[in-house]
Amino acid sequence: MKVLIFGATGMVGRGVLRECLLDDGVTDVMTVGRAITGAVSDAGGDKLRELVVEDLFAIGAVRESLLKCDACFFCLGVSVAGMNEADYTHITHDLTLVIAERVAALNPDATFVYVTGAGTSEQSRMMWARVKGRTEAALARLPFKASFMFRPGFIQPLHGIVSKTGWYRAAYALTGWVAGPVRRRWPGAVTTTENVGRAMIAVARDGFDKHVLDNADINRAAG
Repeated sequence: MKVLIFGATGMVGRGVLRECLLDDGVTDVMTVGRAITGAVSDAGGDKLRELVVEDLFAIGAVRESLLKCDACFFCLGVSVAGMNEADYTHITHDLTLVIAERVAALNPDATFVYVTGAGTSEQSRMMWARVKGRTEAALARLPFKASFMFRPGFIQPLHGIVSKTGWYRAAYALTGWVAGPVRRRWPGAVTTTENVGRAMIAVARDGFDKHVLDNADINRAAG
């Protein structure tokens, strides 16, 4: 399976990239972003290519460089903190659709997996949830073989992965010690960066019985 990953320098994206590099069934991986991940020295790094694109809105200009893929894992996102709805929509909705439309044009037989968040809904009173809800709906209309929306709640970072967002790091530092016990007692409450990556690979390869997955579904798909 050939995989294209957007947002591989973030916490979720790094976890997804790690699992793709470790999975023998994934033969080629291309990351696309504003910076390289530095993962070439990791296990499986010999199957990794990294495409640096400073302006992702101009992704159409480099479309021929994009890997012809079986799956696209979209982990790119920004924190809503301090952003108004117009700016958040521009990055979260508009950029996602620009990229997804280009990928769909090149790879109509591919599976697209989008990371949103628990509580996503077009009818939500929370601005970020409404924007992500509109984004999910638009992605579902694109001509992919299949599309899946991952709505994780709490994600426990593993294998030395950390969030680039300061207050996320602080939250994980305060609560991370309870994540393991909570995950074992209530498996639907917590997932991990490892499970998110494994679940993406699994749904792209084998499909799933739901197209919108919460933490419990992600853990179940990860096996």
